[in-house]
Amino acid sequence: MNFLDELYLEKVMPGASTGTKWLTNSSKKKISVTSPVDGETFAHVTKANRTNYEHILKYASEAFAIWRATPAPQRGEIVRQIGLRVRDFKLPLGTLISYETGKPLQEGLGEVQELIDICDYCVGQSRMLYGMTSVSERPDHRLFEQYHPLGIVGIITAFNFPMAVWGWNAMVAAICGDVTIWKPSSKAPVSAIALQKIIARVLDQNHLPEGIFSLIVGDRDNVGKKLIEDKRIPLISFTGSVTSGKLAAKTVADRLGKTILELGGNNAIIITEHADLKLAIPAAVFGAVGTTGQRCTSTRRLIIHKTRFKEVEEHLLTAYNSVNVGNPLLEVNHMGPLIDRAAVKTYQKAIKTIIKQGGEILFGGNVIRGEGYESQCYVEPTLVKIDKGAQIVAEETFAPILYLLEYEGEIQDGIAINNSVSQGLSSSIFSTNLNEIERFLSNSGSDCGIANVNIGTSGAEIGGAFGGEKDTGGGRESGSDSWKAYMRRQTVTINYGNSLPLAQGIRFNTE
Repeated sequence: MNFLDELYLEKVMPGASTGTKWLTNSSKKKISVTSPVDGETFAHVTKANRTNYEHILKYASEAFAIWRATPAPQRGEIVRQIGLRVRDFKLPLGTLISYETGKPLQEGLGEVQELIDICDYCVGQSRMLYGMTSVSERPDHRLFEQYHPLGIVGIITAFNFPMAVWGWNAMVAAICGDVTIWKPSSKAPVSAIALQKIIARVLDQNHLPEGIFSLIVGDRDNVGKKLIEDKRIPLISFTGSVTSGKLAAKTVADRLGKTILELGGNNAIIITEHADLKLAIPAAVFGAVGTTGQRCTSTRRLIIHKTRFKEVEEHLLTAYNSVNVGNPLLEVNHMGPLIDRAAVKTYQKAIKTIIKQGGEILFGGNVIRGEGYESQCYVEPTLVKIDKGAQIVAEETFAPILYLLEYEGEIQDGIAINNSVSQGLSSSIFSTNLNEIERFLSNSGSDCGIANVNIGTSGAEIGGAFGGEKDTGGGRESGSDSWKAYMRRQTVTINYGNSLPLAQGIRFNTE
């Protein structure tokens, strides 16, 4: 595995860094990192302890005082250098992501490109942290708004995007003048460590203080819980399950902190009677099997008009028969393994529930065994015909299971099914009918944070604000005006006149 050597990764590595310094401890608690590709344990990461945590918080607090005083375009220059450095290591980083998480190599490389793209985006954004000037109701007064750095930002990421989601948050936070502490998933810590090592060189070459970009790998109590509870951290960006996200939100709210939450996604594509299936079928297949169905934007429900149902079903069966499942490092394969055996058990449980609730397995439904599948993490992409009212359809199963649901009547009936679940991240409509499209996009249309027309639910451009509603959590990451979430907003009034008009015309006799 040459890519590990190219990234200067060792067999045993510490799990805490203040930027360029790696913190060690005497703990024997380690995370054994096993690849779902071949079942091999390829690294061990020492868990950070509470002493490491306090060191990181100390460095971060000290760095913030320096970093916030650095002009934003200079902060953007550091982000630019990070993007260039990541470009130099794109292939080994993408390969590592693929090997550690099981996503196909092209998706791993695509994730690294997302990180590069957000760096490029933020270089420009660093010169556009605008406030608004308004009109004052008082004579000789000026009224305007400005934004200041918020402080330390805690970033908690999931295994399925072990680098890109950090970039969406950390690069935006950096140009805003914030410093960040990153807690990656314990299922994919090596990707985070590899990236931290690359960033460290940029920090070192620019003689920057420790604490601007910190990394801490550890368990929920010693690291995750402390980050969420810590009053010194004004903003937590959390990506994970709905259950964990709700707990994090309550804890942060109790200390009046801020959160950006990226939680559940039970995403649907509506295929209307006016859909172009040459567009719809590839989008549905990629949305369902890409990243082995382990994206927050994965397509889980296909809401098909009755007049097109049989046709869509036939096309999907043809497409699914061509999906190659195997080692994701081989370009011939479209789908790799699930992240671990626990995820496989969740998949198997879902299949049993589907059958119990009257669903019909049209394709797949099995764990794949035999030569090349020794990790026991490979499953078949699965198509299910089921009633739209089945309970499991309303749940998010993080696996390549696609539900085929039928609707009849007008587009409002399809939209109602789309909106009937508690999650609200991504949604799509395939139609060539302007009326249907506009109704889907109207205020009585899709209730999701992302609404796409004639493209699938999976993936997003870094220039758009990313996030959702309802059980998806709320808040936005990446592009548009998402940078405002990482700053504190201040309204300013300047009196440049010689009198002091008081509110409601109140007067005092001061002479």
